Amino acid sequence: MRLVTFLQNGESRLGALQVQNGQELVVDLNSAEPRLPANILEFLAAGEVARTLAADTLQRAPATAIHELKAVVLKAPIPNPGKIICIGLNYRDHAAETNQALPEVPVVFAKYANTIIGPGEPIILPHVTQRVDYEAELAVVIGKRGRYISEAEAMSYVVGYTVFNDVSARDYQMRTSQWTMGKTFDTFAPFGPALVTTDEIPDPHALDIGLSINGETLQDSNTRHLIFSIPKLVAYLSEVMTLEPGDLIATGTPAGVGFTRQPPRFLRPGEMVRVEIEGIGVLENPVQEE
Repeated sequence: MRLVTFLQNGESRLGALQVQNGQELVVDLNSAEPRLPANILEFLAAGEVARTLAADTLQRAPATAIHELKAVVLKAPIPNPGKIICIGLNYRDHAAETNQALPEVPVVFAKYANTIIGPGEPIILPHVTQRVDYEAELAVVIGKRGRYISEAEAMSYVVGYTVFNDVSARDYQMRTSQWTMGKTFDTFAPFGPALVTTDEIPDPHALDIGLSINGETLQDSNTRHLIFSIPKLVAYLSEVMTLEPGDLIATGTPAGVGFTRQPPRFLRPGEMVRVEIEGIGVLENPVQEE
């Protein structure tokens, strides 16, 4: 399934993307089956029972619950995750371009809910910085509550994946050893358009990932270059914190980011940033001045 959160008549709803006769559609899951929750966090918390019911519902959804994609507004698939956990320096090619040794343990930082935007929403360039960078990332979505999760069991705690852009103000990021200030400006966590469930992605460690701006390819890699695999990340993070349904783990970015280029290449007003991950989807966001 490709789960989405969408707005219709100003109301936030849980849906699933489908293609019928070449037309992109959104099925309102709660409208089609009232036993299903109308928001994604409740849906994920309901576990496998809800996902099985949703899959069945998609086979028999009434016409009244089906909308053309162009008739609704997609938001970030999880508008209010409990945690946005980000991993730094987790691609071998990115570590090489920054002249840094491969980390021995994951580099972990966080973003907050104020950073979240969905597909089509603008990345706002704050007037206090001229060094706003892009970072294409695969984000993992946790599907059930867990602590001290073993690597062997870790994938059973993952419900799906989404496309993520770890937008970063490099000057603020590099002022101290702690990256938080450079990572948490408003609009600095675009993700979506959908949460793609694990059954649709046989191997998340073999996906092409890339980013382009106005058609110019700037990042072009594959998730096989991850230093710490998804099971390792889930296991490591769960040593410290209880992972909950809807938590996001942004797994790091590959080579090609703007601050390593000569000359550096930062985001500019009027540009369109496109992040694409094989099998997961395409996330596009325009860039605007504050």
